[in-house]
Amino acid sequence: MTDSTGRRVTANISLTLDGRYHGPGGPGDLGAIVPYATTEVARDHLTRLWETATTAVLGRRNAEGFLGYWPSVAGDENADPRDRGYAKWLVDTEKVVLSTTLAEAPWERTRVVNAPAADVVADLKATGEGDILVNSSASVIKALLSADLLDRLYLMVCPEIAGGGPRLFDELPASRWTLTHQDAGELGEIALVYDRAR
Repeated sequence: MTDSTGRRVTANISLTLDGRYHGPGGPGDLGAIVPYATTEVARDHLTRLWETATTAVLGRRNAEGFLGYWPSVAGDENADPRDRGYAKWLVDTEKVVLSTTLAEAPWERTRVVNAPAADVVADLKATGEGDILVNSSASVIKALLSADLLDRLYLMVCPEIAGGGPRLFDELPASRWTLTHQDAGELGEIALVYDRAR
């Protein structure tokens, strides 16, 4: 699938060895993922995923969670420069929040859209420049994988088995991907970048 603007649709998510994006306790059950979020490999990976992106797409839950955390990092001179770089980018970039319940945008430079993820991203691809980054929102990533609209996957694989919780890659159509980057950390975490082979 090609597009006239050349915009690439990318997605970022952290997964356990058993392919889960949170544990059996629900969306807040990130005990198998959080210990690896601030490693050198994870921070370098974070920088890699936003450097070419000009639009962030978020689900409501992540938008609200990110709003409570990242703006303070952007202004924290003691924060890791890679964390600050990402935080400043996220605050300053165009954000599209997919939600059926939000009435108004939770951030500046943000618009709330109540429409299917595939439709919204197809519209974004048709205009503008730079990558479109779907940031850690599993429901959006799944919808885009189902519609074959993702061009790149940034994955952090954490060396733990959650033993329960939803899996990212359940019930999706078959697709082939090419590994374009890999980096292993001291704790056993692995940063992977896969491009869709079309």
